Amino acid sequence: MQPGSEASGTVRSDVQAVPARGAPRQPAENRRGKDKPTRRVQLLPQNSVVASYAVLLKEVRGEGLLVRCQRFYLTVMLMLMLAVTATAAGFLLLGDTWFQLIIAGILGIILTQFAFLGHEASHRQIFASRAVNDRVGRFLAAGVVGISYAWWIDKHTRHHNDPNTVGKDPDIAMGTLAFREEDAAPRTGFQAWFTRRQGYLFFPLLSLEGLNLHVQSIRTLSRRGKVEGRWTELVLIGSRFGAYLGILFWFLPVGLAVAFLGVQLAVFGIYMGASFAPNHKGMPMIPNDGSLDFFQRQVLTSRNVRGGSFVNTAFGGLNFQIEHHLFPDMPRPHLRRAAAIVREHCQRLGITYTEVGVARSYAAVITHLNRVGLAARDPFDCPLAHRYRRR
Repeated sequence: MQPGSEASGTVRSDVQAVPARGAPRQPAENRRGKDKPTRRVQLLPQNSVVASYAVLLKEVRGEGLLVRCQRFYLTVMLMLMLAVTATAAGFLLLGDTWFQLIIAGILGIILTQFAFLGHEASHRQIFASRAVNDRVGRFLAAGVVGISYAWWIDKHTRHHNDPNTVGKDPDIAMGTLAFREEDAAPRTGFQAWFTRRQGYLFFPLLSLEGLNLHVQSIRTLSRRGKVEGRWTELVLIGSRFGAYLGILFWFLPVGLAVAFLGVQLAVFGIYMGASFAPNHKGMPMIPNDGSLDFFQRQVLTSRNVRGGSFVNTAFGGLNFQIEHHLFPDMPRPHLRRAAAIVREHCQRLGITYTEVGVARSYAAVITHLNRVGLAARDPFDCPLAHRYRRR
């Protein structure tokens, strides 16, 4: 995006990709999370927004909000290591009992928290040195969580560059779920049946996301072409799964070991998906040929989730998604202070700043997926009834 160019993209509140020119509509979720009638808002000229972002960045930097918080992250790592130790002790003390499934669920939560740290390392939030961040991030991702750091970096970088942009953001690419009516409409048979109910099936489906993350990682590391740190990650992931599965099947009967693994993967997948989904799902989408400046592209497509320290810890800082996208290397402890500055900045510019509670964020995701899913028609549906059902 070139500073000073004219804004030509549009976004709209019903979250469909729209023509590259026109006026956007304000999302139904406003800054305070209350419903208000949708109104059209003209995108500001990019040159004025680019200039204002430079001022915002200077203010944030002046407040010291981009300074690393190594003590915080070292404390979190220490607490997680203590949690792993306590979980291992509980595993050994319980022995052959179905109460082990509680331990499995706890382990799934702990691994997700380690994944948050790996995500923050990938954004250079922990250490000043890029190399150190990468080494720590790769160890946490591959050696502890069991997913490829290289795969994550590639996918996540493309998402940050073009959030909710059709054909560019891998997080809205067509797959099991359809995020646009254009993707849902051609589906037939069981796929159409599933898509029409995808909002309600979203969270149950997340129970498979943990397995999917591992599978995608192995696929990336096994494919031809250059993959940075391929052999390091293969060794780390192989050692991790070898030790993990070896311990499970050594200490537990086969059936219980399989159940333990299933519960851990399910909790991990649901927790990961539930932490990332509210960030952009159900927010405006940008057409492939749309042209928005960096500031509006990041703010208009992101949703913050309100809450105190518990929510911030549970989401790994992802609840401040707008600030995270505007300042990717900002440490987690500074995001709340930055949010107040960014919120005021958006008010001055008249740019929609979306912030809702936890329950409303999930409701927005489910509602959006179901609305998109209605485009997947049953071939035996009456067209007239189908048209009115979608209204």
